[in-house]
Amino acid sequence: MKIIITGGAGFIGSHVVRQFVNKYPDYEIINLDALTYAGNLENLRDVEGKPNYRFIKGDITDAAFIDKLFFTEQPDGVIHLAAESHVDRSISSPLEFVKTNVIGTVNLLNSAKETWKNNLEGKRFHHVSTDEVYGALGETEFFTEETSYDPHSPYSASKASSDHFVRAYADTYGLPTVITNCSNNYGPNHFPEKLIPLMIHNIINKKPLPVYGDGNYTRDWLYVIDHAVAIDLVFHKGNLNEAYNIGGFNEWKNIDLVHLLCQQMDQKLNRKEGESAKLITFVKDRPGHDLRYAIDATKINKELGWKPSVTFEEGLSITIDWYLENKEWLQNVTSGNYQDYYKKQYV
Repeated sequence: MKIIITGGAGFIGSHVVRQFVNKYPDYEIINLDALTYAGNLENLRDVEGKPNYRFIKGDITDAAFIDKLFFTEQPDGVIHLAAESHVDRSISSPLEFVKTNVIGTVNLLNSAKETWKNNLEGKRFHHVSTDEVYGALGETEFFTEETSYDPHSPYSASKASSDHFVRAYADTYGLPTVITNCSNNYGPNHFPEKLIPLMIHNIINKKPLPVYGDGNYTRDWLYVIDHAVAIDLVFHKGNLNEAYNIGGFNEWKNIDLVHLLCQQMDQKLNRKEGESAKLITFVKDRPGHDLRYAIDATKINKELGWKPSVTFEEGLSITIDWYLENKEWLQNVTSGNYQDYYKKQYV
């Protein structure tokens, strides 16, 4: 089997690539990535020499390139993770999110449709999406696969649109598809614009820890390696033309998460208890900030037997250890354009 994994040099994508390359030596895995600011081939040094792995640099917004790639490679499957994914960036540059998340997805769907039109047997287009397409929740509800879409940010609107296009291609053209909607991921190799790696980076360097609003925004957190395993299961065993929610059964208010992170960091860095918490700084809230997300992952648990392998405390400790052991990686990705963005967004 030959699989194209888009966005395979990014945070989640690199873990999915590693999962497939290592678990399926008979598969041919093609990592397609444009290597934008969050794409980093250092994330895949441990598999870059494997005989069943290849990297191709390319942009999914380039329709002619994608058509040629599919014609040349004749893939059996696509796992589509390439996306602009940071809500804050979508507020300042919404058109970039439309180009990548909507037009890029349609380019891939068109190429898959044409390549597979004479033989759909054994083919599958797996679209990886987010729980943010569902909008915001009250204090007790959970997102299920039947929850109506209600996106509130340019990012979530672009992902909702891409989800709808995937379903439309399944209905209109018979394209064999599956969709997964996941909660917030955390773990090794995460670019430090997102909450957990940002806080780890700033605690290491004794910089302020910016927390939006009052810090009571609630998210469900999913360890990225557990997410990669779930994608593997859905790609191989999920029912065609259905969606699966992937969550960590693990809700945390942002401020409580930051305090837990500070406690663990103080212990690991041999600092006085409470020292890192003094760095917490509340900053102006972002527009359209959803109060709470929470996923009901019962369907994937019952149908495919998936569940998280670690508690949040365990996963967070593993994640912190990785960043402390890979300070050079962190230094490399926090230079240049990232610094300009950070100053604009948080300072």
